[in-house]
Amino acid sequence: MVKTFRWSLLLPALLLISACGNATPGSPAAEPTAAGSVAPTAAVVAAGDDLVVDKSRLTAELRFFNWTDYISPEIVSQFETEYGVKLIVDNYDANEDMIAKVRAGNSGYDIVVPSDYAVDILADDSQLQALDKTLLPNMRYMEPSLLDKYFDKGNNYSVPYMYGITGIAYNAKSFPNGIDSWSALFDTAQLEPFRGQVSMLDDERETPGAVLKFLGQSLNNTDISNLTEVEQLLIAQKPLLAAYNSSDVNRKLASGEYVIAHAWNGMAMQARNGLGDDFAGNPDIRFVIPKEGGLIWMDNMAILKDSPNAYTAHVFMNFMMRPEVAAANAAYIGYLTPNKDGTALLPDDIKALYVEGFAPNDEMYKRLEWAERNETTAAFSRLWTTVKGE
Repeated sequence: MVKTFRWSLLLPALLLISACGNATPGSPAAEPTAAGSVAPTAAVVAAGDDLVVDKSRLTAELRFFNWTDYISPEIVSQFETEYGVKLIVDNYDANEDMIAKVRAGNSGYDIVVPSDYAVDILADDSQLQALDKTLLPNMRYMEPSLLDKYFDKGNNYSVPYMYGITGIAYNAKSFPNGIDSWSALFDTAQLEPFRGQVSMLDDERETPGAVLKFLGQSLNNTDISNLTEVEQLLIAQKPLLAAYNSSDVNRKLASGEYVIAHAWNGMAMQARNGLGDDFAGNPDIRFVIPKEGGLIWMDNMAILKDSPNAYTAHVFMNFMMRPEVAAANAAYIGYLTPNKDGTALLPDDIKALYVEGFAPNDEMYKRLEWAERNETTAAFSRLWTTVKGE
């Protein structure tokens, strides 16, 4: 993204200590080291951690099912070097896709990154392991207001990974007067000049939710008359879109292929700043939460019930909650870290973009809403199936 961010990854992370590797009381059952593991039989205390890691219990591999462009490659390398564990990262672009794969069983993954309501779904389906908090001492760095949320009271199954907001990303050259309303996307007369240069998130909660905010409603409103109007607006908009896209909007905004997009703030930040060596950024990209309001959400790390590598998974999650690691990861991917100590370590240019609108201020928080899950929200799946089928 921005090469100056790599300062935090160059810190010598570890102090090796010769000690016995006794398991923490209450920790998951000891796991045999997988064939080919390079982990020595030694204990390690990472700088700033209270956790003593018994390397003899680490497995050779850990499989991480994560959103696209959602972890710094250098963070991956740092973890692998530090612990001798190969981190295998596969990607998805929608909670529903991840949930479907997990529900099918034998996914092969250890850790997933469900959004708020998706944690609730997976926990209700008994798809997640209860966490051993004694192996997660770095939870002390988390912002307290982002813990104990409605979807996982007590954080029994998940720990915060990143949080963000959903609004409109746009190219200032195409919109020199700026954008302040969802009408830029849902008034077809306004959108027509940009036909084929527009995208909406491929998401059954996010996209109908944006229309509901445009209509002055809660994004959790499932009243049939409101959803009928949402459906009609989305069908009218659809011919003007390049795509429903939740994967490479960042790249297409940066290149100019898209000039306006329904987007997550981190996706917009990547379009603005670029993403490491993957692609260059575009300084004309802006991000706004429209005056009608938008969505706030949080993605979380959770361990799957059928993962045989619980100890290694806990070690990885604790590693990701180190303040310097959280800061470097957030600086690279552009989303908001829930790590209060990590936030203080962010580079000044990232903090400046937050002030510009890529992160919520006190006034903006009043216009943001969490997506809820209840017995009525299945209506969004039915609506989305109809719209996508048109």
